[in-house]
Amino acid sequence: METYRRRLPHIHPPGKWLFVTCHLHGSIPQGIYPPKGLPAGRAFVWIDRFLDTAQSGPMHLRMESVARVVFDALHRGEELGSYELGPFVIMANHIHLLLLPKIEVPKLMKSLKGFTAREANRILGRTGEPFWQSESYDHYVRNSAEFEKIRRYIETNPVKAGMAPSAGEYRWSSAWRAKKNAGIT
Repeated sequence: METYRRRLPHIHPPGKWLFVTCHLHGSIPQGIYPPKGLPAGRAFVWIDRFLDTAQSGPMHLRMESVARVVFDALHRGEELGSYELGPFVIMANHIHLLLLPKIEVPKLMKSLKGFTAREANRILGRTGEPFWQSESYDHYVRNSAEFEKIRRYIETNPVKAGMAPSAGEYRWSSAWRAKKNAGIT
């Protein structure tokens, strides 16, 4: 089992799905933290709600060209055999995804975040500026019930944030992709 710690613990048992959240550099201002004493899961939800309702800070993923880079990179990583891609959503300042790693997770995340950062910064006309927060949140999925709960969380995130009337209406998500592939318009 792959385990390491930076600021957050990272535990990656082989053959387990990972729930991963990456947010843009600067999207959570210094000094903004969840209330003390919250369990880890509730602290995560607090931060996610902060990101969903943010009115300032970087929102680069709202740009279609930048969102397209991330969308295409997620699918390319699957095509290359780095992981199996499950439910995902690309929000204005963060992404959520479920993936089944096929290579070491640090290598996978470095590749995904590095490529998307370079391409996004190129689109934004920036050089050498951080795009993603350096550390991502990840949580390995314990069972199928938890997978389903996380899938619903990911796919309804744009609805809860007021960005779409239903999960299938939000373009930068697996729910939209599933609706499109089913021929539902």
